[in-house]
Amino acid sequence: MNTFFQRHVLSRLWATFIVLGLGLVVFGACTYNLGLLLMANVELLRNYGWQAVMDGGLKQFIELVLTGYTGMAAYVIFKSCEHRLTDWLCHGE
Repeated sequence: MNTFFQRHVLSRLWATFIVLGLGLVVFGACTYNLGLLLMANVELLRNYGWQAVMDGGLKQFIELVLTGYTGMAAYVIFKSCEHRLTDWLCHGE
């Protein structure tokens, strides 16, 4: 996966720029959604306790974890593209 990303994205500046923008949008959407899900989950668990866990609180927790990891992956992609474009702008590499 690493060589695929380097060969097909980071070697082309236009593709790097597009993927940078997509990474930023996905990261923003995931972190926004993560906050909403966390607040809803805490409210649900606080109000209904064990019944909320039995009715889907665990499923919602798994969604929170997956959304967090998706946001983290998008952030890493964003930072990789940012680093490549910054190197190109500063050093012409």
